[in-house]
Amino acid sequence: METKALFNLIPVGLRVVAIQGVKAGLYVAMNGEGFLYSSDIFTPECKFKESVFENYYVIYSSTLYRQQESGRQWFLGLSKEGQIMKGNRVKKTKPSSHFVPKPIEVCMYREPSLHEIGEKQGRSRKSSGTPTMNGGKVVNQEST
Repeated sequence: METKALFNLIPVGLRVVAIQGVKAGLYVAMNGEGFLYSSDIFTPECKFKESVFENYYVIYSSTLYRQQESGRQWFLGLSKEGQIMKGNRVKKTKPSSHFVPKPIEVCMYREPSLHEIGEKQGRSRKSSGTPTMNGGKVVNQEST
């Protein structure tokens, strides 16, 4: 049985994204041991380099952590059973690290900031109809 999880890919730099779960609003993060965890706030551990691989799949690697001796990147990966794999055990050439992003709808998000978490919006954006982010939560969004 196929199950799908929806994630927002939020650009936070050149070819760098934050991955946020749609239902829970939590960010995917990787710690210094290569383990994935969820974070309710945006931190540097939530940044992943997005690369298109030879087969047109997309791979995501930690922007902070990599193998110390070889410099090999740590990748996001899921086993055949859908279990999270430790980043330093995932190879970019293996299907476990290959993802296919599918645009469902395009939303404009304000880039998550490490400095602005908890601050209030300075001005209203109700007229734009664009959701804005504050620490991973939608601040305002007109209903359609």
